[in-house]
Amino acid sequence: MTDDLWVISFIGRDRPGLISDILQEPADRKVNIVDMDQRVMQGIFVMSVVADFGSALINPEDLEAWFKENSSSLGVEVGFLPVEQYRGRRRSRKSLHIVTILARDRAGIIRDVTEAAAQSRINIEKASVTARGELISIEFLMDFADCDVESCKDNLKKKCERQGLDVFIQELGRSRKEKRLIVFDMDMTIVDFEIINKLASFVGVDEEVKTITERAMNGEMDFKESLRQRVRLLKGTPLSTLEEIAGDLQLTPGSEELIHHLKELGYKIALISGGFTYFTDVLKERLGFDYTFANELEIKEGVLTGEIKGDIIDAEAKGRIIYYLAELERISPDNIVAVGDGANDCLMIKNAGLGVAFNAKEILKKVSDGSLSRENLLGLLNVLGIAEKERELL
Repeated sequence: MTDDLWVISFIGRDRPGLISDILQEPADRKVNIVDMDQRVMQGIFVMSVVADFGSALINPEDLEAWFKENSSSLGVEVGFLPVEQYRGRRRSRKSLHIVTILARDRAGIIRDVTEAAAQSRINIEKASVTARGELISIEFLMDFADCDVESCKDNLKKKCERQGLDVFIQELGRSRKEKRLIVFDMDMTIVDFEIINKLASFVGVDEEVKTITERAMNGEMDFKESLRQRVRLLKGTPLSTLEEIAGDLQLTPGSEELIHHLKELGYKIALISGGFTYFTDVLKERLGFDYTFANELEIKEGVLTGEIKGDIIDAEAKGRIIYYLAELERISPDNIVAVGDGANDCLMIKNAGLGVAFNAKEILKKVSDGSLSRENLLGLLNVLGIAEKERELL
């Protein structure tokens, strides 16, 4: 009977053995604990339980009196509430999603997110601050059952982004799939510039190449054709130019630290690029990528011929490589995370279990699970739920 269910809340100073001490008397009196939530915040112990008194040897009023009499020795304050009096609606159909918010800490973040959720009739079932420091990470369990899921996800993302918040929305079941391999794009994701644009600046065709690159990144031009056009403009470039650029690859802030900690935690990492093998090879040696995929520039007599050897790695190829890596590692694509910034990363992002749009164009944000702004790349650790493990390695 629902009249037998009570919520009992405890708050006090945390110490070893506190939970055992609290639950000893209810257990002795045959009170059945049917639900429980406990955590420690800033050294303060907080716990709520749902207790079933249906077969208990004590009634709620007498147990409440016992706890109040012993509150000083236990070191907690106690509150009792009947479930039926306060319970909200219960529903059989839910659409549960994990919503992760990342931002530089400031007042009002939780208010901003909850207000945006309320405007879309999204119900918040649980919330917790999972990391603090310069970067705050807040995880919500939200129910989208009262709205159109896709449009509400899109609205929530846009409202959070307008508040300067990075946001990820993952279906609950999919978010629980363990992630084991992290795939990155290279240019403007791991490397802090477009390498082909840098090559073009050495040759003096930077404006022509930059224009074509922008059109390709925005999805306005077929990637294969755009790449061939740009590489033809580089014809005659000496190998020494590639060597000079490769010797000074400027990495995106946080990328080297992120990859180091992912490797330390046992993740496999891969680089899938529409760029060039000459540079992915350098990064593989420098950062320890387990797999790299890129396009091979044709070089004859020490200069670029303006052609590409073999098949081009475009958006479709990137998408296929996700499945190839899953098969190679004997995992599901749901165990893979893909991070990219441009239109040619769309299929790679869609095919992975978690798709991350990094400092990305709008076309990529639409198909991703969430986005990270340029200064928040390390926030991927929070999205993966491993920020605490990462800190242990520092």
